[in-house]
Amino acid sequence: MEKERTLAAFAAVMPAFAIFQDARRQQLMTELCCKEELTVNELTATTSLSRPAVSHHLKLMLDAGVIKVRQVGVERRYSPNLAPVIAQLKELTTALES
Repeated sequence: MEKERTLAAFAAVMPAFAIFQDARRQQLMTELCCKEELTVNELTATTSLSRPAVSHHLKLMLDAGVIKVRQVGVERRYSPNLAPVIAQLKELTTALES
């Protein structure tokens, strides 16, 4: 095991680990993965969170890069952006296994 490679892989994936420590963000990501793309109002309707709370969590997830947003008219549609996180996790597991 290369310690530097492993530590770098841990560092790369830590933002995703940190963002998903919160059960509400786990719930929002699950909804997004099931439906592929949702607005704040649609997410609010599927959770017990208020609209401001959903918006807050979406902003944190967007900043962490685990979701993306697409403007459609006046709506902002959110969707998962997990490919980079999955690549980071694969790099971490490879580093740990070597």
